[in-house]
Amino acid sequence: MSYVLDVRDIHRIYETKAGLTHALRGVSLQVPKGEFLCIMGPSGSGKSTLMNLLGCLDRPTSGTYLLEGVDVSLLDDDELAAIRSQRLGFVFQSFNLLTRATVLRNVELPLLYANVPEAERLDRALRALAIAGLPADVFDHRSNELSGGQMQRVAIARALVNDPALVLADEPTGNLDSATSLHVLQTFRRLANDGSTVVMITHDPEVAQWADRIVFIRDGKLLTEEEEREVTRQQREKVEQHIGQSQGKAAQQQEVAR
Repeated sequence: MSYVLDVRDIHRIYETKAGLTHALRGVSLQVPKGEFLCIMGPSGSGKSTLMNLLGCLDRPTSGTYLLEGVDVSLLDDDELAAIRSQRLGFVFQSFNLLTRATVLRNVELPLLYANVPEAERLDRALRALAIAGLPADVFDHRSNELSGGQMQRVAIARALVNDPALVLADEPTGNLDSATSLHVLQTFRRLANDGSTVVMITHDPEVAQWADRIVFIRDGKLLTEEEEREVTRQQREKVEQHIGQSQGKAAQQQEVAR
């Protein structure tokens, strides 16, 4: 099987004043075309570091990252910039739109940077907006005139306008109400059903259930759902044991005080 995304034994080590931080520890992950994958993990688990690497915003310390068969860890900065603009689509929690630009202009922007002719830019932007589910009567509105849900749909359209190999979504429903979140998740689900590859980070188990597959990251290592359940069970047992010991000590102290 060929994979859109193929990560092999990736490590990421940062050098800080406090010493070395091993943010990713031997991460391997394969994602075929058309899969909707969710990555879950607590704060400090390494999920943002992993997303930066998948988005070609950072380089691994060691290991291999193949995107559509290309080893991106060997590319120079200009080549990585071309990959980001042409083969990757980004959807962020904070939308990252140009507030005073129109909806249509925001979606056209990646094509403008790629020197796509005006007529083709317009056609592709309109198609992306239709996929994202935005009504035509808002296309001429500035993005700061939109609701949060509408802004996120503009961000999704912008991510799709270059027909990317991989859509990366970082907490895409984090700033949205439940009804708008549902629409956004339905859009991602429809994209995957139509053959797009989507990787999403979230902390919300209900959001994660929309994905075809869920992987968990803890202490820089990827876990399956079964492994995550076992880690959670062990942590719960430790907490309960600690609570029991604390209650026992408190009872002994009360007894001595009598």
